[in-house]
Amino acid sequence: MQTIGVNSSSAGPSTPDGADGSRQDPGRDLLPLLAGAATTIAGVGAVLALVDVDSPLRAPFTLFFLLAAPAAAVTAALRGLEPFGRLVASVSAAVAVNLLVAQGMLAVHRWSAPGGIAAVAALSSLILLLVLVRRLRGRTVRRRAS
Repeated sequence: MQTIGVNSSSAGPSTPDGADGSRQDPGRDLLPLLAGAATTIAGVGAVLALVDVDSPLRAPFTLFFLLAAPAAAVTAALRGLEPFGRLVASVSAAVAVNLLVAQGMLAVHRWSAPGGIAAVAALSSLILLLVLVRRLRGRTVRRRAS
């Protein structure tokens, strides 16, 4: 019979989760899955509203799109805030964008549901595009400085 000694400088005891002793976080893969599901629900809501399909899912999915699209764009712009502050600010901004779109369309007597969906989508895309341009410009400035 042979005795095998254990070296104290090894990485530690092996666990069934990983060969190197590290445990994987089960919630790590959950966030991208939820983001994909939210994007799908919002997209389906926008399409259902634009195509004018009679479905019981049309109203809740469209409402989700109207809140999620501007909120996601503003959340991307507010990376420096704490998570709760970013959540409150982005939901407030989403409500403000929706109210401003509705008020503007009513003021010029051009209100329509598909037009409102398109306007909110355009404003959300514009906000997200400006955030991406700002980040890319920041990267080029940092590269030139180094």
